Amino acid sequence: MRSKLFVPGSRPELFRKALDSQADAISFDLEDSVLESRKDYAREELARFLGDAGLASSGKKIIVRVNGMDTPHFLADLAACCHPAVHILNIPKIESPENALDFFAHLEDMERKKSLPPTISLLANIETPQSVRRAGEIAASHPRVGGLQLGLGDLFEPLGIARYNAANVHAMMFTLRMAAGEAGVYAYDSAYADVKNTAGYRAEALMARSLGFLGKTCIHPSQVEIANEVFSPTPAEVEWAQKVTQAAQSNQDNGAFLLDGKMVDAPFVHRAHEVVRNAQQLNLIK
Repeated sequence: MRSKLFVPGSRPELFRKALDSQADAISFDLEDSVLESRKDYAREELARFLGDAGLASSGKKIIVRVNGMDTPHFLADLAACCHPAVHILNIPKIESPENALDFFAHLEDMERKKSLPPTISLLANIETPQSVRRAGEIAASHPRVGGLQLGLGDLFEPLGIARYNAANVHAMMFTLRMAAGEAGVYAYDSAYADVKNTAGYRAEALMARSLGFLGKTCIHPSQVEIANEVFSPTPAEVEWAQKVTQAAQSNQDNGAFLLDGKMVDAPFVHRAHEVVRNAQQLNLIK
């Protein structure tokens, strides 16, 4: 899920265009991008589109960001989006493991009512000071928490922290990545609102990739190509990973070995296997 293209739920004319894009995932939004007066309309239009056969054949991850559990829209959103076509629900302002467990109680109740299997995972937005402090607990609160996503705008603006200061961004990315890593879930990067600043978007994506993030949110189709490029393994990375996995086969009796003058042990072999699998999924190698 290198790229996740954001689509307002109140813009149904964009739904098909998004599905035809090169994004790995489509994130339909019912929250901030939808005016209060158009919440019902957006929910109805999205519910209708979730029944489209094209979603399954697209091969894309389908994500819906619903309104928060503290709003009057949450239960209606959940009823509309608890659907076989949806892979991930993105929930804003999850601040504690208790919040996450409340969400899953509602989700499991809805799944029972609809006789659906428990296949939807949670992508929890980390966008308040409390959620940052408790991010590891949130990630570990339930087996169906799939990942943590940074919401830098919501987090930084109320605190007067400069959103586009690289040091500020790096500090928060590192903190989130450690929390996600401790719980064994993925970390996903924030939106970048300055759409015309492609160099800034690329720089932030490269920073996220260097910290082991899975991908980056795209709020405009022009950002998709950058995210896909940045979060794809390079030919050199794939070549090295293949060399490591092959060498590991002939060094199974050794805890560590040298390859081209570099020490390789279990963590490096594990990472090499991940790179090879990723490259195979992207058809970079057979």
